[in-house]
Amino acid sequence: MSSAESGRRRPARERLLAAAARRFYADGVAATGIDTITAEAGVAKMSLYNNFSSKADLVRACLDARHEEWLNLYRARLEQAQGPRDGALAVFDAYADHAAFAYEHGFRGCGLLNAAAELPAGDEGRAVVRARKEQVERLIAGHLEQLLPERSEEARATAEHLAFLLEGAMARAGLEGDGGRLQHARSMATTVLDRL
Repeated sequence: MSSAESGRRRPARERLLAAAARRFYADGVAATGIDTITAEAGVAKMSLYNNFSSKADLVRACLDARHEEWLNLYRARLEQAQGPRDGALAVFDAYADHAAFAYEHGFRGCGLLNAAAELPAGDEGRAVVRARKEQVERLIAGHLEQLLPERSEEARATAEHLAFLLEGAMARAGLEGDGGRLQHARSMATTVLDRL
């Protein structure tokens, strides 16, 4: 069976999400129309509306799917961690792993932040992105609270610091089209952790 045949056998929802994710990341949310997504997914337009109530609903589903993709990378890195310090660094490693994917037009930074930048203030998609970014910071904080069990306030403040470092590195890496900034940010995070 060819890859095209096996792709057609996947459920329409799955194909639509995959096509939308590729197009939104490569071309942007606003520039990507429903016709482009359905054509790339190989489904009728009605299939899109049978699975998603609107383009906004599809955008939110893509944001959730992209974050879940990152969480799977994080979980894989976490399996190799040798304690809470490595757990915090696993967050950085998972971001670098995500940046290393083969993207159609190259690496453009965080897909969630890219989408949020296109959405108007108050859009539910922006709330989804904010919740995901807060979750990443909580993951870092959880590791640091294990590392510093008697210093929870310092652990949370350091987690915020590392989250800012990570997101800043991701923004610069996206602008430069190269994940190298994430490796540099990981080195800086290592220095911060070594000083605790």
